[in-house]
Amino acid sequence: MNSLAYDVTPIAAFNDNYIWLITRPDSKQCIVVDPGDANVVIAHLMAHQLELTAVLVTHHHQDHIGGVAQLRDYAAANQQKLTVYGPTIEAQSVTDIALEQGDIADIKSLGLKFNILNLPGHTLGHIAFYDQHSLFCGDTLFAGGCGRMFEGTPEQMANSLQKLADLPHTTEVYCAHEYTLANLEFAQAVEPNNETISARIAYCQQQRLLKQPTLPSTIEQERATNPFLRTTQAEVIATILARSLANTRPSPIEAFAHLRQWKDNF
Repeated sequence: MNSLAYDVTPIAAFNDNYIWLITRPDSKQCIVVDPGDANVVIAHLMAHQLELTAVLVTHHHQDHIGGVAQLRDYAAANQQKLTVYGPTIEAQSVTDIALEQGDIADIKSLGLKFNILNLPGHTLGHIAFYDQHSLFCGDTLFAGGCGRMFEGTPEQMANSLQKLADLPHTTEVYCAHEYTLANLEFAQAVEPNNETISARIAYCQQQRLLKQPTLPSTIEQERATNPFLRTTQAEVIATILARSLANTRPSPIEAFAHLRQWKDNF
């Protein structure tokens, strides 16, 4: 969809959030995704002389929308136009353009367009923004893991994750939290013989020692190392049975539910 080149930069917020900044080399205008903290965004805008023209919101939790009102005020004070795109059934108080699956977020200021996916599970109205390059998936899919189900059912969450797993393998995954090492520790407990998980842990440990993000990942990496996308794998099922999380071979949705419950208490 987007043939134009763009860059994605993390802005760290709170303890472990990332607010993703989307820029193009030929423009001083920009987009941010899930700005829970306006102050860190404004500091970055001022330091790099950028104009914020669009905000993309994946769901209504405060660490994703808490900075929107202040960013509106900042844009107005600088006589700039800011448009907020968000889910149709959530975050109505902060959204200018409501979106759901099948819609397109058309960011005319940067000449970029993103498809919308409905991803119920973490919240009921959660959405993602994606194109052939990137996936901005909020708290649905994490590197090595997935979000908790605060509102949805295991079936909804498992189906949402499968929808993401079916995207092209090269798609870069920009999730909203630096949870990767904790998630991979759990992944290794589920699949202790998966050498790809071990290699990914080593890489991510090095990244964190250098104070660098472990993100983005790719759909290919997630399919190879994320237990919540691997619920039909023999070792995953064997671990579920060995831990007496299920008495008989679970279906993929049942396996997901068992893994998510185990992870909640891991």
